[in-house]
Amino acid sequence: MRILLVEDDPVLIDGLTYTLNQSGYDVTFAITGAYAESIMLAKDFDLIILDLGLPDMDGSKILSRLRMRNSSIPVLILTARDALFDKTENLKKGADDYMIKPFDLRELEIRVHALLRRSYGNYSKEIICGRLSIDILDHHVLADGKSLPLFSREYGVLESLMLQAGRVVSKDKIAQRLSAGSEELGDNAIEVYVHRLRKRIQPYGVRIRTLRGMGYLLEPYEG
Repeated sequence: MRILLVEDDPVLIDGLTYTLNQSGYDVTFAITGAYAESIMLAKDFDLIILDLGLPDMDGSKILSRLRMRNSSIPVLILTARDALFDKTENLKKGADDYMIKPFDLRELEIRVHALLRRSYGNYSKEIICGRLSIDILDHHVLADGKSLPLFSREYGVLESLMLQAGRVVSKDKIAQRLSAGSEELGDNAIEVYVHRLRKRIQPYGVRIRTLRGMGYLLEPYEG
């Protein structure tokens, strides 16, 4: 699961990144609002932790612009602003949760998991489809109860599809999830990864359907 941390305090960045990484989350951080907005357009994230007091803009502007793009990604506000007005205004703008600094790390982890569970419906540490299961936090794949080694991008494709099992996932969505740095992945590259993954998992009661012009759909099947 990928989290974008928008925060300018280096000590807090280090602490949160370490804690969330230990819990199995992949954390990317941005110290300015401008960079946060640019990386949101280039990459796919499952959750955003957003400070309001950024050096170049107010975090609430990022939240407003995100919701204006009809993005439903969960946003957890993490701020020193403890006034009721700030909390209610940002919740009205579309924040999913609001925590005040200083905070308890364990509580933050619980709230992060709760937001992800709400976002993905049946989200849990383990997701099962057919005779295949993946541990989202440990990045571990099991087929018929035995470890199924995958290359990192094959795993990234599988995670994207498993999280949305039974629903269509676009090539763009998969490409954003697999992107590293400024690297861009074209449709041909995505098709190659999907083709490789399809052959690996089909013996385990799972198939990837291609819906032309729409994307891919993962579903269990008996063959």
